[in-house]
Amino acid sequence: MTDNEMISRVKALPQYRLTDERLVEEMDCAGIVLEHKKSGARIFLMSCEDDNKVFSIGFRTPPADSTGLPHILEHSVLEGSDKFPVKDPFVELVKGSLNTFLNAMTYPDKTVYPVASCNDRDFQNLMDVYLDGVLHPSIYREPKIFLQEGWHYEMASLQDPLTINGVVYNEMKGAFSSPESVLDRYTRAVLFPDTPYRNESGGDPARIPELTYEQFIEFHKNYYHPANSYIYLYGNMDMAEKLAWLDEAYLSKYDRADFTLDSRIPMQEAFKEPIEREITYSVTAEEGVNGRTYLSLNTVVGTDLDPELYVAFQILEYTLIDAPGAPLKQALIDAHIGQDILGGYDNGILQPCFSVIAKNAERDQKGEFLSVIKGTLRRLADQGIDKKSLLAGLNYYEFRYREADYGSAPKGLMYGLWSMDSWLYDGDPMLHLQYQKTFDFLKKAAGEGYFEDLIRRYLLDNPHEACIIVSPSVDQTAREDQALAEKLEILRASLTEEERERIVRSTKELKAYQEEPSSQEDLEKIPMLQREDIERKAEPFSYEIKEESGVNVVHSPLFTSGIGYLKVLFDISVLPVEDIPYAGLLKSVLGYVDTKKYSYSDLTSEIYLNSGGLDFSVGASQKAGEPGNFKGTFNASVKVLYEKLDFAFEILEEILLRSKLEDEKRLGEILDETLSRARMRLENGSHSSAAMRAASYYSPLSSFYDRTGGIGFYQFLEDVVKRCSQEEGYRKELIRKLRAVASRLFTAGNMIVSYTADEQGYKRLPGALAAFKASLPAGDGVRYPYEFQPQLMNEGFKTASQVNYMARCGTFAGLPYTGAFKVLKVILNYEYLWLNLRVKGGAYGCMSSFGRNGDATLVSYRDPNLGATNAVYEGIPEYLKTFSIDDRDMTKYVIGAFSELDAPLNPSAKGARNLGAWLSGITDEMVQKERDQILDVTQEDIRALAEQLEAALQTGALCAIGNEQQIMNEKELFGEVKNLYH
Repeated sequence: MTDNEMISRVKALPQYRLTDERLVEEMDCAGIVLEHKKSGARIFLMSCEDDNKVFSIGFRTPPADSTGLPHILEHSVLEGSDKFPVKDPFVELVKGSLNTFLNAMTYPDKTVYPVASCNDRDFQNLMDVYLDGVLHPSIYREPKIFLQEGWHYEMASLQDPLTINGVVYNEMKGAFSSPESVLDRYTRAVLFPDTPYRNESGGDPARIPELTYEQFIEFHKNYYHPANSYIYLYGNMDMAEKLAWLDEAYLSKYDRADFTLDSRIPMQEAFKEPIEREITYSVTAEEGVNGRTYLSLNTVVGTDLDPELYVAFQILEYTLIDAPGAPLKQALIDAHIGQDILGGYDNGILQPCFSVIAKNAERDQKGEFLSVIKGTLRRLADQGIDKKSLLAGLNYYEFRYREADYGSAPKGLMYGLWSMDSWLYDGDPMLHLQYQKTFDFLKKAAGEGYFEDLIRRYLLDNPHEACIIVSPSVDQTAREDQALAEKLEILRASLTEEERERIVRSTKELKAYQEEPSSQEDLEKIPMLQREDIERKAEPFSYEIKEESGVNVVHSPLFTSGIGYLKVLFDISVLPVEDIPYAGLLKSVLGYVDTKKYSYSDLTSEIYLNSGGLDFSVGASQKAGEPGNFKGTFNASVKVLYEKLDFAFEILEEILLRSKLEDEKRLGEILDETLSRARMRLENGSHSSAAMRAASYYSPLSSFYDRTGGIGFYQFLEDVVKRCSQEEGYRKELIRKLRAVASRLFTAGNMIVSYTADEQGYKRLPGALAAFKASLPAGDGVRYPYEFQPQLMNEGFKTASQVNYMARCGTFAGLPYTGAFKVLKVILNYEYLWLNLRVKGGAYGCMSSFGRNGDATLVSYRDPNLGATNAVYEGIPEYLKTFSIDDRDMTKYVIGAFSELDAPLNPSAKGARNLGAWLSGITDEMVQKERDQILDVTQEDIRALAEQLEAALQTGALCAIGNEQQIMNEKELFGEVKNLYH
């Protein structure tokens, strides 16, 4: 069907009023904006050839307070509905859908429910379940949903203390444990004191228990009406058919006249003068308060409805803060204000803001912090911004917009969220999608003083500004926990025996509700695919191994829209084990120091003027069927247009061979930033770090990863930074070590290459690679075995967090791996662990994974428990031995396994998959065998895995990161208890 035919059919639908139509050339999509006449629902269609279809319904949900009502409702509406009255249709869908995305998100002013799938029938099923969930949820007839997802008082017996539990309650305790998150949330409250942005839509844990069930229900009645909705459809589908179904099944049941609420987000009146505010965050006693303050300057920048500002301030973020040597960042570093400089442009709300943050500064540096920022900005406004840096930023962002690589997220989903940045505020949903005109304007304006004028107008002469200080407070979490416990004890003491009995009874009733399965009749109302709907043949790997100038090249001949994805890998086995962490540090140094030809700031500009970016990383690949046999690699990745491939190798040669590592001042700056960013990764991914650490006790591969990017690497960085500040001459020693590591790594005989490009793009590779190899030294060819000694340290890492991350890992090497493990992962993640850790335990997340080489990982996320979670893990073998379900449920888990397995990949990801297969020795036959095992899996196959899980649990490796007091209270779980940060 042509675009014109599709538009004609849509126009012919009498239930809808077409308000706009145009071609969005940047995405090659026909864009259509409609209104449903009866209900008032807003509709935006993007019709294109993409088979990864996306549907989303969103609502404007400005919070009236900080009880987290929009967030709790987001969780709760997917806990059953009129048409699908099972207790958790969201999880039922995850178990038995081929979705490529399935989630819901709460923002400061909106709640969005997106789904995506490449399968037509599956996509229709997802739409139906989600629409019925948001419009006809079970929350009206079952208050226990609110108690489970939001908050409730809990007492298992009359003798037990009174506590608070709830999924969102625990999720937000985790969110409020990060100082960066505390600052981000507080900034909106300070800048917009007269609008809903002053409130925390996710919920402040201290305020969540104020929310009542009646308020919760009233909010849904008021805001979840189609007249307050934003419905989005993207991809290759019959749009007219979908619209007719939407009308008949849902929208026609509503009348716009019934919606009288004004949900529009009001504008915050500009401040008459800048203001200053302060808030605190918790640190442990061992961390102390010196050098732990966050200083920030935050300025409101226009509105999200200005397309030029929307892109221009992304460019300014790059130019002023993000790029190495960026003037604002460098000026603060040179003034020794903060360990790391963060911030940038925060859009996605009606009035975006631009922030500059000095992390780990001193409180008394506030005056100098403000002076340096204003002085630097004034100089840039008067003398001009470096044009090369501006153009590099423009090219970097235009490349990103065009490439539309959002990792595992479907690009259609991102376009939909992008459209909300204007649509939610009664603007054109295509405003930011049609970006080319904006980039063309900005390229011209860059030479005409436009960006300097933006600095004057918004960052210098703008009184709508706030200086916000986030100061450390020793043991604040412990004091808050103690105050809450005392408050709850006072409340408990004030209750009558009848009231306490009611709480005990309510606790038991909630547990019983959570444990009682939905009826088979209700479960069968959830639509699902069948095994026959799954393609039995596995997608083969698509690569060729070629030899160019004596170098193995993994070529993935794919259509890439003219972009070549180049990766050069250097084998880390040329390094002794004790030097491997330095390779992890080297990846953060290269590209951020001067080279023979460029200053480090000019180097970055050169990279982004000629490519889509360059990145260094450390990775590893384990040979299939050979536990312990792995290859660690130092990876250099560049993406360029085909005609720029020579540049990719030339810039790699310049960085790898001619980087000036001797600048001690610059090295110190990089170390501070690297340590800061490593800590942020630890805080944001504590579940992954705990799992990696637990597996490192027995797994050489995990030990390698821990040394180069996990807790072990963080400890290495802490030690290096400390020694640099305390030991005279150590920086010179460190520089010698980094140079020695680089000289061993970057040699002609120590590399392999991966290149993803079509045959035309490949033609440039042989010559460019030959020249690159000729520039490298020969190397001595000496290799070092990875020396590893297993040791079950079983550490409990104490932090100022309000919640925990509990990992249990082990190996079943020697016992068979089968495709049934892919199905087991779905069963555990969305049945056993979900029920016991999330639904009953209150943890926000739970995960498991099982590898071909016998690796087993179990982990919880933002979890209020430790020992109870470990007991759940230990119950898995018994659960499996008695595992018994009907054929329909078994089929559902099989389908769910293919959701991850068959997720569509962009060319870059396909190239990475091919490279991983070659390095690991995974063949098409092995993948096909696994696929057949998944499709043919039986309950007996799942029960048979109890032996492997018993073996994995008997390994006995566990690690937890979390609340200091809780870890001390359950220290018998651990071999060692220690502080994570020093």
